[in-house]
Amino acid sequence: MNDNRLGTAVSPYLRLHADNPVDWREWGPAAFAEARERGVPVMVSVGYATCHWCHVMARESFADPEIGELLRRDFVSVKVDREERPDVDASLMASASAFTQQLGWPLTTFLTPEGHVFFAGTYFPPFPVGQVPAFRQILAAVLDAWTERRHEVDANAAAIAAAIRQGAEADATARSGDGGAGADQGLPSVDAIRAVVNQLSRAEDTTYGGFGGAPKFPSTPLLEFLADTAADGDAEADGLLDRSLHAIRGSELTDADGGVFRYATQRDWSVPHYERMLYDNAGLLAVAGSEQARGVADFLRNTLRRDDGAFVAAQDSESTIDGRRVEGEWYRRPIAERAQLDPPPLDDQVLTGWNGLAIRGLAIAGARHGDPELVALARGAADAVLAAHVQDGHVTVRSSTPRGASSAPATVEDIGLLAEGLLELALATGEVSYAVTARSLVDDGLAERFPVDPVLAAAGTATGEQPQTAMRSGTAALAAAATTLSSVTGDQTLRYAAARLVAERARTGTERPLGHADALGVALALQRPSRQVVVVTSDPDDPMHALAAGARRPGTVVATVTPGQARAWAGAGFSLFEARDALDPAAYVCHDRVCDLPARTPDVFAEQID
Repeated sequence: MNDNRLGTAVSPYLRLHADNPVDWREWGPAAFAEARERGVPVMVSVGYATCHWCHVMARESFADPEIGELLRRDFVSVKVDREERPDVDASLMASASAFTQQLGWPLTTFLTPEGHVFFAGTYFPPFPVGQVPAFRQILAAVLDAWTERRHEVDANAAAIAAAIRQGAEADATARSGDGGAGADQGLPSVDAIRAVVNQLSRAEDTTYGGFGGAPKFPSTPLLEFLADTAADGDAEADGLLDRSLHAIRGSELTDADGGVFRYATQRDWSVPHYERMLYDNAGLLAVAGSEQARGVADFLRNTLRRDDGAFVAAQDSESTIDGRRVEGEWYRRPIAERAQLDPPPLDDQVLTGWNGLAIRGLAIAGARHGDPELVALARGAADAVLAAHVQDGHVTVRSSTPRGASSAPATVEDIGLLAEGLLELALATGEVSYAVTARSLVDDGLAERFPVDPVLAAAGTATGEQPQTAMRSGTAALAAAATTLSSVTGDQTLRYAAARLVAERARTGTERPLGHADALGVALALQRPSRQVVVVTSDPDDPMHALAAGARRPGTVVATVTPGQARAWAGAGFSLFEARDALDPAAYVCHDRVCDLPARTPDVFAEQID
């Protein structure tokens, strides 16, 4: 009997498992109610559609009818797409850390019917390999513990859940600290933040570039922190950033079509792990030079962009060549030869937060490098996501595919990253409508208007968003968006709220920057004097556009508008733009919203910026 219930799932990852001889369920209260009724544990397997080792475990174990029968008889089996449900993934990862430090996907966890993890690991092979047991052995050991040592299982599961609950409560306490003018005092000092650059210098691989040994990741939040400190005048950070970008650009990590792979398995950036994620490439756009940014944007446009303008999540590492499913072979072929072969499939989810990250990267790169096509790509993605995932200024859909919208709730990742992306696009294009929506999203995020999964809520194991190493976190993005809105509205409570969001993460980041680099960047901006640069001109080729793009640095907000757009911003309540429509062209350099006399020529504008 096949009771697999994934055939109607929206998630492409879940649908990949719809033909398994495993009676998979989707995550939700029904699966745990079934486990309580039957008195069996829940096996939850977490992965995503372009995950190579997820594919391997699926072929080796989940396609095996005997394993399927074991799972059917003794467990309730649940599949989770970590892209669709980052809240569930974060909670299970936190629990799994009690059993292994080698965290990753596929993530294999075993839970009580109450939703508490009592054993976890990652990939398990079909036969024992060294010290790694076979998946069948894991199932037998888990079942033995469940039936013969139930008190021990329940005690361990309860202890892990209690630890997660305590950590979540501590995070909530840190976020809800003093909301008055003293809130900035919780941030690390500028000196403490810039001292992190010295740590990174000591960790630099001076032979091959980047940081540490194998595997090598692009770590775009870390690169953006270096870009922030470089813009703040740190020459050491500028050198580290330049060498890291050069290493990525000139290595096998960058494909011939401009796209960047998830990581390299070797210290010299060779032998990539061939999947290509939207978030890595979007993150690079915010820091890359003109040529590198152009290559990444070409990959987004040619490979990940849908007809409606939105970007899908990723491209797989595997493809079918000569009837065989192989990893990386398509990418190793010359570009001309690839055209004759079926390309690796796409993870066709449109994720709100990841698109926000792409909108941000494209808008920043387009403004910095004077490339209107990049800004147009950002606008196309924004319009598509706003039409399908946002209603009346609120994110209503986290994930959608051509098969429909997922029921997964929006998270801080979706709200924060989209808000920040829309603000960058608004400042680059002068279109106030994007800023109006961003303001509504920030209000939602600061009020924590996103639901908690009922299973995690009942179990007390909802962790909230965890620190990020590979992509900018929604929490940092929400804080950055609030900081920008404070600059253009004059509402200082937004600045204090931003400080509360990132203070604890930034303090941790001064000791452990990996995973907290995005919070460090926001903290640096909050610790710098607030400066606003507004260029008002009807001429898209006015040289003051380029000067404004070069003024971007921590603590500075840069906007370019026409006189009509300035009136629209002012009318929408963004007081920085009041009375900015009288002169064309004119540039305004303001410190804490107190502005110098308007600059009418590029030379005067350049002097004021300096």
